[in-house]
Amino acid sequence: MHLTLVGLSHKTAPIEIREKLTFPAHRQADALSSLIGTPEVAEAVILSTCNRTEIYVVTANDASGEAVVDFLADYQGLDRHELARYLYHAQGEAAVRHLFRVVASLDSMVVGEAQVLHQTKEAYQSAFDNGACGRVFNKLFRQSFEVGKRVRTETEIGENAVSISYAAVELAKKVFDSLEGRTILVLGAGKMSELTAKHLVSQGVHSVLVANRTYERAVELAERFEGEAIHYDDLFTRMHDADIVISSTSASHFVVSKDEVAGAMRGRGGRPLFLIDIAVPRDIDPAVNSLSNVFLYDIDDLNGVVESNLEERMREARRAEIIIEEEIAEFDAWLESMEVVPTVAAMRARAEAMRQEELSKAIKRLGGLSAKELKTVESLSEAIVNKMLHGPTARLKAASTEKDGYVYVEAARRLWGLDDEAPKRSHGLRGLLGAPGKPERANANETGETLGC
Repeated sequence: MHLTLVGLSHKTAPIEIREKLTFPAHRQADALSSLIGTPEVAEAVILSTCNRTEIYVVTANDASGEAVVDFLADYQGLDRHELARYLYHAQGEAAVRHLFRVVASLDSMVVGEAQVLHQTKEAYQSAFDNGACGRVFNKLFRQSFEVGKRVRTETEIGENAVSISYAAVELAKKVFDSLEGRTILVLGAGKMSELTAKHLVSQGVHSVLVANRTYERAVELAERFEGEAIHYDDLFTRMHDADIVISSTSASHFVVSKDEVAGAMRGRGGRPLFLIDIAVPRDIDPAVNSLSNVFLYDIDDLNGVVESNLEERMREARRAEIIIEEEIAEFDAWLESMEVVPTVAAMRARAEAMRQEELSKAIKRLGGLSAKELKTVESLSEAIVNKMLHGPTARLKAASTEKDGYVYVEAARRLWGLDDEAPKRSHGLRGLLGAPGKPERANANETGETLGC
């Protein structure tokens, strides 16, 4: 059994690449079905956010990384060799450590942001609902949520609000001397739009306009800010009245063009327009930045805005790393019990204990046996136990190399009652699933910590 991660993130790929590799909610079922249909893959979870796409798989062999890269390239219609430049790979303990760090928000653009925990829960739930999770990922991902909870309750890593929405507010303050009395137009009624609008309103924004393709959703969000819902067809007419535009839709193409923004700018008397595009793929054509008094920022532009708050979070991050190592050790012990070698050893140890116990009883009942007779009886008991164990253990070892081999191991442990005893530690993840360490990059240079989800 091998646990493998293949992915890319804001550290390894620019937004132009990341937006080509997203797996939105409506495509998850099909993507997971395709992935699980790969002969090597027994379990799979696809984590796709604005700043990362990561695929976690459980396989019977250690060649799974190549299978996942092939899947990514084929499913998204990308050149495999070009894609490989931006990918990182990890196996075993390194994959577990990476997941725990992601859920603890230590790998985010903004260390300590809370959104990635929710996104990981959604990714796991999607995989679970689509039959892509089994024993290993049910345990791993549920434990990762406990890691996220521990880090946020036992450290102060989430203090001093720093997030994409907060960064957007900081950028708006650089464009306008004051946000008092400003009007914002929210395009898209999702969570990120709502969070950004909430921060802006807290900084003095007076009026909130909401446009969404589903008008009822626009009404619902507008009511939360005592704002005004507008019909999508009136978007660019009302953009004329806005000072700040927040765009976060799930569209797969630009929904705001240069010509449309140019039309909205007519008659504003030089009043600047600030556009925040927090969608991946992007909503707003980058060409609008060439317009006079128009300021467009996308997710990558938000990098560095909140660095003043990161120093304290990095100190808390070091405490979070200790929690993660504790949780890895716990998962290591559990996963070790699922491996065939320690299971076979435990089966033999249990059988030997039974043999010794029954042999001792028999010798007492027989009494007065010579040394030669004692040796014969003992050899007989050993031979019976060995013959009875040989077939099952041989078949168990063979089955363990199959796609769902760990299921047989789990069944054997239950039948023998091996989980009634605490498993002994040996090499665990390090020996069975790969060396410890950070995920290895595939021909790409890492960038520094920025912002992310």
